Amino acid sequence: MKKSIKFFKYSIVSIVLLLLVASVLIYCKMVIASSNNFELLGEQAPLLKQNGRTYRDLNKNGRLDVYEDQEAYHEDRVNDLVSQMTLEEKAGSMFVSMIGTTPTGEPMEKPVISSDPMTLIMSFMIPSNSEMIVKKKMNNFNILASLEADLMAKYSNTIQKMAERTRLGIPITIASDPRHGTQNNPGATLYTPSFSQWPSSLGLAATRDTVLVREFADIARQEYTAVGIRLALHPMADLATEPRWGRANGTFGEDAQLSAIMTKAYVLGFQGDSLDQNGVACMTKHFSGGGPQEDGEDAHFPYGKNQVCPGNNFDYHVTPFTDGAFEANTAQIMPYYGIPIGQTSEDVAFGFNKDIITTLLRDSLKFKGVVCTDWNIISNTRMGEGRAWGIEDLSPKERVQKVIDAGCDQFGGESIPELIVELVHDGAISEERLDASVKRIMFDKFRLGLFDNPYVNEDEALQIAGKNEFREKGKIAQAKSIVLLKNESLLPLKKGTKIYAEGMFDPEVINNNGLLVDDPKEAEVILKKI
Repeated sequence: MKKSIKFFKYSIVSIVLLLLVASVLIYCKMVIASSNNFELLGEQAPLLKQNGRTYRDLNKNGRLDVYEDQEAYHEDRVNDLVSQMTLEEKAGSMFVSMIGTTPTGEPMEKPVISSDPMTLIMSFMIPSNSEMIVKKKMNNFNILASLEADLMAKYSNTIQKMAERTRLGIPITIASDPRHGTQNNPGATLYTPSFSQWPSSLGLAATRDTVLVREFADIARQEYTAVGIRLALHPMADLATEPRWGRANGTFGEDAQLSAIMTKAYVLGFQGDSLDQNGVACMTKHFSGGGPQEDGEDAHFPYGKNQVCPGNNFDYHVTPFTDGAFEANTAQIMPYYGIPIGQTSEDVAFGFNKDIITTLLRDSLKFKGVVCTDWNIISNTRMGEGRAWGIEDLSPKERVQKVIDAGCDQFGGESIPELIVELVHDGAISEERLDASVKRIMFDKFRLGLFDNPYVNEDEALQIAGKNEFREKGKIAQAKSIVLLKNESLLPLKKGTKIYAEGMFDPEVINNNGLLVDDPKEAEVILKKI
């Protein structure tokens, strides 16, 4: 027995030592790789003067290029920039993926020991900031961190400075999922205490108030831009016609016309009447409607990949896009994961489906903006298999080709530009085809003013994000969104009513008018979040 215990102790100690050694090796390897990446960077863009004008010499050649000229037309600036880009730079621009942020607002360059599971996952499972920016030449990222506003602004400025030191100084577009609700579900919504809190999309739809929705989106725009976020991975224009579908809460409900007017107001609030340096671009999703999943299952998973349209209502699900998002000139579109069973010439997911992306979206509906796939439809990762529904047997490189052939411009949640480079070298994709997509991507960067000034004021971020005026308006909106389904002589509650609450972020506010109790047996009324 003693020998067994002794052996067990030695085994545990050996395992711990091996883990420590492995961790140290991984840490050292990442530190060295990061240092090597930074050595590849050049200087920051100098400010030069020409004819009385100051400009940023992004490619550091000592003269004013068209793409650096604020007074040139966006189209001319785009054409000049793309003509100077290498194949590798073009390929890198066609990806937008998650990027890591430390709790102190620094780029995540090495593993971070943290009690926050998301921080741990990000530091060990995704490439470092410098790996993606310097080596992979990527310049579009979505952030998952929820920090104080000045730290988020600090992070934005830091990676913009890193991007400025690349060969052409192409600025970074920082994207985000919704941050103004009270739920925290990375990949869908991100609870951000430093921002004001508002109703979910369903709650906004319940108000039937498009003026309120546009006001919300305008406030969200101000808070986003204050910290450097310039691309909203929302709104969801999907219809919740299948009540079992797990993402109904992110929609404006099941009514196509209501969803359309809400989507339009939402996009206009973020983008303005015309997208410019003050706006936030919207990536409206999920074309051509992600609600009618077979049996209500989620298309993130293989068992939920089939999308059906009972009653031949495919067109009904397109209405919030045609009458809402496109009316507001949404900058970008994201297709869904699902397979539109029996609706197109081949049963493949939307992102691979040429009938959906080119024939319907581009040719029929005349959409000219960026089309970005939903996240992780190409690669198998530690988080799960690539959601390549309908073409599971194809290799990652073949999947990439099919996405591009379908008409998409960008890959969400991926960082594999080397596959595009290989496809061009193989003759499977022409560089001219890449140019068409890269020009759309860069056009939005120019419209947003990122090439002229991508930086934000870290002190002002604290003053703008979450200011009292915004929070109070959020509370008013939450009150307007409440729908009373039944009242059997219960409401209004009398002052001093004993209340037991579950599921509230701040139950102590009940004491303002009632009496919060710890035991449901003592309560006259129970509040419970379902």
